[in-house]
Amino acid sequence: MISFNLLIVVSLAYVAFLFLVAFAAERRAKRDRGRWLRNPLVYTLSLSIYCTAWTFYGAVGYAARSGFEYLTIYLGPTIIMIGWWWILRKLVRIGKTQRITSVADLISSRFGKSTVLGVLVTVLAVVGTTPYIALQLQSVTQSLAVFAAEPGSGWDGRDFDSAAVWIAVGLAVFTLIFGTRNLDVNERHHGVVMAVAVEAVVKLFALVAVGVFVVWGMAGGVGEMLDRIDAAVIAEWHPVPHRWVGLIFLSAAAFLTLPRMFQVMVVENSDEKHLVTASWAFPLYVLIMSLFVVPIAVTGLDLLPEGSNPDLFVLTIPLTTGNEGLAILSFLGGFSSATSMVIVATIALATMVSNHIIAPIWLSSTQQGAALSGDVRGVIVLSRRLSIAMILMLGYLYFRLSGGGAALAAIGLISFAGVVQVLPAMIAGIFWRGANRIGAGTGIVIGFAIWAWTLFLPSFGPGAVLSEAVMAEGPFGLAWLRPYALFGITGLDPVIHAVFWSVFFNTVALVMLSVLTFPNPMERLQGAQFVNVFEHSAGARTWSQGAARAEDLLIMAQRIIGHGEAQEMFRQEARAQGIHGYLPEVTPELIGRLERTLAGSVGAATAHAMVGQLTGSAAVSVEDLIAVADETAQIVEYSNQLEAKSAEQERTARALREANEKLTAISIQKDAFLSQISHELRTPMTSIRSFSEILREGEIEPEARSRFAGIIHEEATRLTRLLDDLLDLSYLENGQVQLDVARGSLASVLDRAVMAAGLSAGRLVLNRDSTREAVQIETDLQRLTQVFINLISNAAKYCDAAQPELTIRVLDDGDLCQVDFIDNGTPLDADAQVLIFEKFSRLADESKAGGAGLGLAICRQIMDSLGGEITYLPGQGGPAFRVTLRRAAQLAAQ
Repeated sequence: MISFNLLIVVSLAYVAFLFLVAFAAERRAKRDRGRWLRNPLVYTLSLSIYCTAWTFYGAVGYAARSGFEYLTIYLGPTIIMIGWWWILRKLVRIGKTQRITSVADLISSRFGKSTVLGVLVTVLAVVGTTPYIALQLQSVTQSLAVFAAEPGSGWDGRDFDSAAVWIAVGLAVFTLIFGTRNLDVNERHHGVVMAVAVEAVVKLFALVAVGVFVVWGMAGGVGEMLDRIDAAVIAEWHPVPHRWVGLIFLSAAAFLTLPRMFQVMVVENSDEKHLVTASWAFPLYVLIMSLFVVPIAVTGLDLLPEGSNPDLFVLTIPLTTGNEGLAILSFLGGFSSATSMVIVATIALATMVSNHIIAPIWLSSTQQGAALSGDVRGVIVLSRRLSIAMILMLGYLYFRLSGGGAALAAIGLISFAGVVQVLPAMIAGIFWRGANRIGAGTGIVIGFAIWAWTLFLPSFGPGAVLSEAVMAEGPFGLAWLRPYALFGITGLDPVIHAVFWSVFFNTVALVMLSVLTFPNPMERLQGAQFVNVFEHSAGARTWSQGAARAEDLLIMAQRIIGHGEAQEMFRQEARAQGIHGYLPEVTPELIGRLERTLAGSVGAATAHAMVGQLTGSAAVSVEDLIAVADETAQIVEYSNQLEAKSAEQERTARALREANEKLTAISIQKDAFLSQISHELRTPMTSIRSFSEILREGEIEPEARSRFAGIIHEEATRLTRLLDDLLDLSYLENGQVQLDVARGSLASVLDRAVMAAGLSAGRLVLNRDSTREAVQIETDLQRLTQVFINLISNAAKYCDAAQPELTIRVLDDGDLCQVDFIDNGTPLDADAQVLIFEKFSRLADESKAGGAGLGLAICRQIMDSLGGEITYLPGQGGPAFRVTLRRAAQLAAQ
């Protein structure tokens, strides 16, 4: 049998493991090495806090009592996740742009950053969530009682109240450590989220393990189990349509409004794209969670004695069959389900209590103002820690006062019905600009009051809060006010009855009062920001400079968000304004940015009030809004102009750098050219002079005289050719050359160029397509031939392939004709591609060939004169040049 000590050791080891997971996640996130912490699957698993002990234990009990009605609790969230594009995407975007910290902050910020609305939603959330926290304590204590009831367990289990106390204390310690490390709740609670994700895997694995044991280990397979289900009482269950519809609506609404769900779904979301994965992965998760609920319920009804608690079948079946290991695993699954919900819920509620109740009270009680009132950061942190302890204490008190005897599913539905009173204000706030705070606040108060009267107060039991006479006859004998039969309507399920009337009057009050009253300018501006969030990505700017000083704003910021972050923010703002130091000019832009930053730590309403203290006003007029809008437009326009000028200057600087590099390279090439040209001139002149002196002596043989005269002629011809190139380039550059335009065949021009280049020795293999070369052109055919000769000669001289090849490819494109010369040598690098058409530039060093580096420069000038161009063509596998010319004569202006 399982001993008390063993169960405690396993539980403590599991809790220690969660602490290690949370610490590791926090540490990696702090070092910015935890990209996997922002994984969409981690985000999806964190959504599993919807599946609490109610799901792990209570769903089986729900199925045993009400058949397949338990599926309604899963269908609502599934519909919301599949349709994430309409609501969830908008909530996440609003949360990021407005730095929303909680569901109370969402409602408060949307309706003019109203402190009153923030308080209302916070109180509603705390009261509505208290039964759910009690449910988790009840589930853990009941599971401990199951083990205590086993013979030979070693403990009697007479007082589990103390166990509930220690569980609450342990959860408080964990939440205090990992839930208040960051004051800015927009900084993700990576440790908590990762612990929740791990617990999601544990509870899923545990429930599936029990289900597999029941179906294959006890029933013998799927077929046998289906037969058992058909023969069970569950198969005789008949659905009630209005209850199904009501419960699906209730679960879908609660999925959006539960503080813990809003925390993980919106506040902890690090990437809007994660919703895409969650839209299918989360429904799959809850599908697996619900897959074995009915088999476990049917097996428990058949196996266990009549009167056994069906909520605990997940535990009692393994214990009854002697499978103690599976029972411990099941206990850990239920423990995970309970603890994950309580941790995240208390973080969310503590943030709401701190930001919307404690901070405003503290702010209004200080006389020195937000800038000089002490360490705000310490007050906020302390208030959150106290709030965590208070919330867990309330959950324990509800557990004690309610007796802990109600079905888990019933407690869960009570909590759901309470928090959904936020739904009308939430939906109207993000889709209807006409909704205002008077309508939203009145609707919430009315809905909350009806829920408390018709469901919450009766949940404590007969005579505990409401007397039996009031329950039966109504207050003061007014039967139409009976909690379970409001307005004399009977026959409805208490939960559906309470949800219908509370949400109905909540919505009616919101719509009617919003239509009959007019929102103030702040509400109108926030309404536009929320409803049109995809068009307005920045927060609203609603402040004028007022009497605020930069020093006061900096002091306040440091005491809330910390010295480092505040100083960096102000330094960047000063730098953007062209000011040295940390004190920028106070502008509406600065104040608006500061307010949004503070909102991430203390909530929108409190941040608005703090900034309002320093600026001298917490509200704005229409004129203020117009002025801010005009100033913002001017700033944006001026900023755009500066960006354009900066980009232009950057382009100019880049062009100057490139030109400088090019000029430097050309200068080097010029020096090389002068050296080369002096060599080219000196060599033939030396030969001519030497052999002329020999001829002048007259005492040589006739054969030698003829040979020396030939050398003198060749050197003179070489010298003449070099001088002709220089003169030709000069004439071309000055536009003094006369062009002889004629019509001819491109193939003939190429043939003459090939012959003139002297390729008969077979040094270069030539590839041509004669069919493509049959193009008639009108240009200076001699000059074009000169260009082709140069390109072919260069390929013959400089191609470094083992077997040099040159491909001449003609592309006919209507009025234009392109001739590509591509060899199979080594391609030119980027620097060479820039310089090859410049004067004095050469394709190789002087030792490889004796050119003066003028050939391609002459080619470029010739093509410019002919109205065409020559360019280097990269990406062809080897050096490639493209000559582009017009088929009809269109010469450059001379």
